Amino acid sequence: MSAEADADATPSIPPLSGAEAVRADIVKALKTVFDPEIPVDIYELGLIYGIDLEPAENGQYNATIRMTLTSPHCPSAAELPEEARVMALSVEGVASAKVDLVWDPPWDRAMMSEEARLNMGFF
Repeated sequence: MSAEADADATPSIPPLSGAEAVRADIVKALKTVFDPEIPVDIYELGLIYGIDLEPAENGQYNATIRMTLTSPHCPSAAELPEEARVMALSVEGVASAKVDLVWDPPWDRAMMSEEARLNMGFF
C-alpha cells in the first residue's frame, strides 16, 4: 500500500460547526482570563460550570455562562465575571453574552483540570 493510500485511509476529524464551533471559541477566549491571585485561567481553574447557547438572528448565538468564584469573598468578584462576559462577547458568532454567577456546587480544588493542578503543584 502506498503512502498516498495510507493518507487517504486516515480518518479525519470533521470541523466543528454552528454552536459547537462558537462554544469552542468561547472556551478559547475564557482561557485568556486569569484569576489575579492564582496563575491559572478561569476555565482550567474549574470556575466555568457551563456555556449555554441560544440561537439569535443572522446565525449568531446568545451566550449564557454559568461560573463561580473560588470563594464568595473573592476580591475579584466584580471583575472576573465581567471579563468573562466581555471575552465571550468578543467571539465571532456571539450576539450577546451574560454571566450567571452561581455558588452551587461550591468550588474546590477537585474542579481544577489536571493541567492546572500540575501547574499549581497539587500532585
